[in-house]
Amino acid sequence: MPVVTVGKENSGNIDLHYEDHGSGKPVVLIHGYPLSGASWEKQLPVLLDAGYRVITYSRRGFGQSSKPTTGYNYDTFSMGGGEVARYQGRYGSKNVSKSVFISSVPPYLLKASDNPEGVDKPVFDGIEKAVAADRYSFFTEFYKNFYNTDQNLGTRVSEEAIRNSWNIAALAGSTASVACVRTWYEDFRKDLARITSPTLVIHGDADRIVPYASSGARTAKLVKGASLVTVKNGPHCITWTHADEVNNALLSFLKEEKKLLLETPA
Repeated sequence: MPVVTVGKENSGNIDLHYEDHGSGKPVVLIHGYPLSGASWEKQLPVLLDAGYRVITYSRRGFGQSSKPTTGYNYDTFSMGGGEVARYQGRYGSKNVSKSVFISSVPPYLLKASDNPEGVDKPVFDGIEKAVAADRYSFFTEFYKNFYNTDQNLGTRVSEEAIRNSWNIAALAGSTASVACVRTWYEDFRKDLARITSPTLVIHGDADRIVPYASSGARTAKLVKGASLVTVKNGPHCITWTHADEVNNALLSFLKEEKKLLLETPA
């Protein structure tokens, strides 16, 4: 099993599991909460067929990566769109030819005096308490809004696909499942301002996890020259429910490029 060792916790290594397939120009796929690198199931074959080298990995605490009890912050670990923003906020965009944010948390989800579009802090506190109390029950309810099952179950997503997502979440580390919640309201506004790579934002306008108006629409305005693709009636996990629309947007955006950082929902 291919891994990258990124640290140690007591006597054990902290390893990140990854998969590296295909050849050609590399595309790095970065998953969100509470998934794993396997969450790109509907994008992987399309990108491989188009001639790209595709690299996926599971961040600490999830998938087949190590599940330490430390390091759950954006200066240490990786998580979806926040990683794409923070990397370029810290190091610039010289090593990234293009960036894509899909249903991602930037720019800043926490409501504040200078961020009235955000979500009230007690909402996040309640989520954290619910995950800590019974994360398995929380995930059951979470995935209803992750896929907007009241609208999409039986048409765009099956019971079995949702069950698989639940299984992946259940196998995540208990510490990671709770600790990641506090990272959802990290402030990425300064990071986005430093991005100079061509950027695409894809977001569903029916996202109940990360509201479209608070995130995707604002990110597209804060990154200079960014393009926005709005998926009509798209829930949070548009990479599954609206895979054709997402894949078409990605392939169009990828033409004649060398390297890309992508993130998956949440």
